[in-house]
Amino acid sequence: MCGIAGFLAAPGAAPAAELERRAQAMGDAMAHRGPDDHGVWSDPETGTALCHRRLAIVDLSPAGHQPMHSGSGRYVITYNGEIYNFQDLRAELEAKGVTFRGHSDTEVMLEAFTAYGIEAAVKRLIGMFAIGLWDRQTRTLTLIRDRLGIKPLYWAKFGSLFMFGSELKAMHALPGWQPRIDRRAVASYLRHDYVPAPHTIFENVFKLEPGSILTLPAGGEPTVQRFWDAREVARNGIANPIAGSDAELTDKLEALLKDAVQRRMVADVPVGAFLSGGVDSSAVVALMQSANPGRVKTFSIGFDIPEYNEAPHAAAVARHLNTEHTELTVTSEEAMDVIPRLPHMFDEPFADSSQIPTFLVSALTRQHVTVSLSGDGGDELFAGYNRYQLALKMWRGLSLMPVPARRAMAASIKAVSPDRWSQMLSPLPAQLRPKAVGDKLHKLADVLIQPDNTAIYRRLVTHWEPPSIMPAADEYDTVLSDRSLSSEMPEFLDQMQFLDLVTYLPDDILTKVDRASMAVALEARVPLIDHRVVELAWRLPHHVKVRNGVSKWLLRQVLYRHVPKELIERPKMGFGIPIGEWLRGPLRDWAEALLDERRLIEAGFLDAARVRQVWQEHLSGQRNWQYLIWNVLMLEAWWQQWMTAPTPQAANTH
Repeated sequence: MCGIAGFLAAPGAAPAAELERRAQAMGDAMAHRGPDDHGVWSDPETGTALCHRRLAIVDLSPAGHQPMHSGSGRYVITYNGEIYNFQDLRAELEAKGVTFRGHSDTEVMLEAFTAYGIEAAVKRLIGMFAIGLWDRQTRTLTLIRDRLGIKPLYWAKFGSLFMFGSELKAMHALPGWQPRIDRRAVASYLRHDYVPAPHTIFENVFKLEPGSILTLPAGGEPTVQRFWDAREVARNGIANPIAGSDAELTDKLEALLKDAVQRRMVADVPVGAFLSGGVDSSAVVALMQSANPGRVKTFSIGFDIPEYNEAPHAAAVARHLNTEHTELTVTSEEAMDVIPRLPHMFDEPFADSSQIPTFLVSALTRQHVTVSLSGDGGDELFAGYNRYQLALKMWRGLSLMPVPARRAMAASIKAVSPDRWSQMLSPLPAQLRPKAVGDKLHKLADVLIQPDNTAIYRRLVTHWEPPSIMPAADEYDTVLSDRSLSSEMPEFLDQMQFLDLVTYLPDDILTKVDRASMAVALEARVPLIDHRVVELAWRLPHHVKVRNGVSKWLLRQVLYRHVPKELIERPKMGFGIPIGEWLRGPLRDWAEALLDERRLIEAGFLDAARVRQVWQEHLSGQRNWQYLIWNVLMLEAWWQQWMTAPTPQAANTH
């Protein structure tokens, strides 16, 4: 796990010392990703430079130093990630007569490129990776990102200057960086809470999409192709379902998960795991413990607010599995202290508020280990999100009602204010009257007017409808607006899982985990999204994903072989914090400063009057707009950090 960056400028643009100084500045901007070592390499004849910041995990010796050259001298690599089958590949290559200097996965990968070719070798890799590879023979730069998008990789081209990096802040440090805000990206961010790939918040700056290879010949233009396509995997899986009894399918999944987990326990540094006590993290820890003769180190955080505190559930699972468990109870003040760090940590506007507890549990874990396994991905693969069942129920009911009737019903609901609805329904017993019932009815009205199931799901995962807050909003199309998906995947559940797999998982969940963990130099490994597990999951029939209203049914069967059912069965909590209450209380002054009407008008992106209206409705308790407000606050905090007070590195680029 590391930070990588580099650039390709005009041939002979600068001497080696200057190229390496610039590359070093890119690496220094993300030193947190690799505190153990750093290196640079340049080729003045082609204007190429690579840099690397190292978090040493496998082969801690100087033999693991990067940028690294292949044995033939043809390739130079800077690489972030881990290859979990590198020992198998090494044995194959040694049988072909290849000799190795050290025992790192980086060296194995370089020799595999030489032996098999780049694309063929990449297809053999099991792991997470972002790679910058320079071919000295053909004078070609190749960038590669892993299949699921676990590791980040950004790129940009300004005139003759091409640059790339693990984080945008590395590119800020390079002379020639010319950031201009992309208004369409802002609109997309307002909808999603993140800027969806391949776009970034800046014009002409891109995320390399998961499963992709970018090729750039010196003096040429970049081309991008996929070596692994999640859409093709999903289609093939749906068309070729696995047959078998419940027990046979459980055996098959458990065997593959065991292999995925065990491969991710290989390291030359201490390894542990995040443990929330939910299905996904408990399954990972259970399989770790079953393969480990010692006690697995597990980590969780709790909050001093009971309804947000999962720590007792994690502790119960830890006791049953006999892990070496560490728990930290975090106060609201400690959690809020993280907020000023978020804009720098995430580089772009990013508004998943679970970024705060994710950072806190990473910071706790890093005090004890250098690598931590995480349970991310289980919801997407095994249909675990509550919204899947909610959307299915909604569509079953709404599909029986003509669209004009639904629109009329929505208009009737909206004709009465949320406060008035809450007053009118207050005589109902509490068990029949949801909290903030008026607010929920107005949100239901927004769903009623949607024309089909895909539109319903898009609305459920939408935060702001950009036109409602951003004048003349024109956002980027994503797969969420792709109407052809329903013909490829007729089942609504398949559509929802696929959409999350290629949008929410890489652009939100994995981005959050990468930035939060790497901010404290912790490597997070995610065995549930081993690409072999993903391919198997798409072949599973629906009845082993959701059965009798129970989500992740098959994954639960694997878990229940190791942990009693009663320790796991409880309503899904998520990794939340009381943002809404904090905004009305201790965060109010901070929020007021960022939401100042004059400030919003000067920035020129948002409808200041609409933002202020939503803010006042939230403060009064009339509506629960916590997520919409957080979305705007993270945009404004990012703007304040990166666009109004440039960092020293950014200042040097002008």
